[in-house]
Amino acid sequence: MEVVQVLRMNGGLGETSYANNSLVQVYIINLLFWRRKVISMTKPITEEAITQVYRSVDGISNRFCIAELGCSSGPNTLAVAAELITTVHQLSRSHGRQLPEFQILLNDLPGNDFNSIFHSLLPQFRAQLDQQMGSKSAPCFVYGVPGSFYGRLFAANSLHFVHSSYSLMWLSKVPEGVEKWNKEEIYIGSKSPAPAINVYYSQFRVDFHTFLKCRSEEVVGGGAMVLTILGRKSDNAAASKECCYIWELLALSLKEMVSEGAIDEEKLHSFNIPQYMPSPAEVRRSVEEEGSFAISRLDTSEIRWADCGSSCGGKDVAKCMRSVAEPMLVEHFGETIIDELFGKYERSLTDCMSKEEMKFINVTVSLIRRG
Repeated sequence: MEVVQVLRMNGGLGETSYANNSLVQVYIINLLFWRRKVISMTKPITEEAITQVYRSVDGISNRFCIAELGCSSGPNTLAVAAELITTVHQLSRSHGRQLPEFQILLNDLPGNDFNSIFHSLLPQFRAQLDQQMGSKSAPCFVYGVPGSFYGRLFAANSLHFVHSSYSLMWLSKVPEGVEKWNKEEIYIGSKSPAPAINVYYSQFRVDFHTFLKCRSEEVVGGGAMVLTILGRKSDNAAASKECCYIWELLALSLKEMVSEGAIDEEKLHSFNIPQYMPSPAEVRRSVEEEGSFAISRLDTSEIRWADCGSSCGGKDVAKCMRSVAEPMLVEHFGETIIDELFGKYERSLTDCMSKEEMKFINVTVSLIRRG
């Protein structure tokens, strides 16, 4: 599987599109939709970081450049940018400064539905800014930047603030050799042996180091990054339910289709999700090893599976996961199995959620570029 070609959210505005099934990410950044601990932690962290950048970086009064990495094409694509511009507007007013011009750089892989962003979301974004700031609204220039963030994307020393939510757990590729160790799972799971877990973690370390190195060349001294990664709390539980069970249940649905003859067993054994959910300690180690950024904050928060939609059931979670995983599944197994697979998956999720409360764990790190 060529990750750069197939790792994308479902485009458009249809029933299974990411735009209509991305409530988890929206909740993280928007108080109107999310009232749990995660928003009370993430939004203050972002505001604290942007305030520090505003006060310490030269030239901010003229131009403020914000990059959203892994922007996707849902309603959350421009939400953080709107929050940040509002914060800078308030800071400028309190310091008696002119509001700077803004550059908003939206990045995702080339297969992302950038057309939906500029056709449907950008007009709403501009109208929101005009309503909030009126005649005081500064020029705001929005650009699409297709490409992998595991490589250079922007000019050297051009970024003041980088934000990424629910993107950095995705790896640049499926870890090499994992197929021979991980035939019973599609990701790290309860049956994954230590070698499978180790190659997943090794790939995360390589990718995250590369990410930090590339951003260190693009972010100005004193600039900041706030990264929220789907992860786990414990440092020694890479196969725990808190980070793996969502994929384990999908694997069970795929195995059921193998037993029914709808999927070839070897086809299942060769499929692995290019993802790793790190612990806070693993994030800290990687940041300290790379050395370009200082950690300002490192926190975890929780989101219940049941809060992924309005019905609080397996149907909403299955739709959310389908919007994320369908392109990868179609590439490997073909389109004909998808509806049946997610019907089975929905039933598994509903059964699981009726018996216990399951949660997603978020790891949020705030970083300052060393001068």
